[in-house]
Amino acid sequence: MTWEEIQEKYPDKWVGLVDVKYIDDDGISIESAVIKYLDKSKSELTKRALTGEIVSRYTTPDNIFQLGMLGVLR
Repeated sequence: MTWEEIQEKYPDKWVGLVDVKYIDDDGISIESAVIKYLDKSKSELTKRALTGEIVSRYTTPDNIFQLGMLGVLR
């Protein structure tokens, strides 16, 4: 799924992603990914992300970015 499709289908949810394709190989902007986890807490997904199993993201609107433990308003 594209990142936009994921955000639309699963709004305001933490997701664990695999097979992530980045827009410019910047490691930030996701073009597409496969969802591995929808039912895990932020802390559980963070633990899995730290081991390299997944990429953890919040499907919030584009005006807020989740950077690790910190949410930053644009």
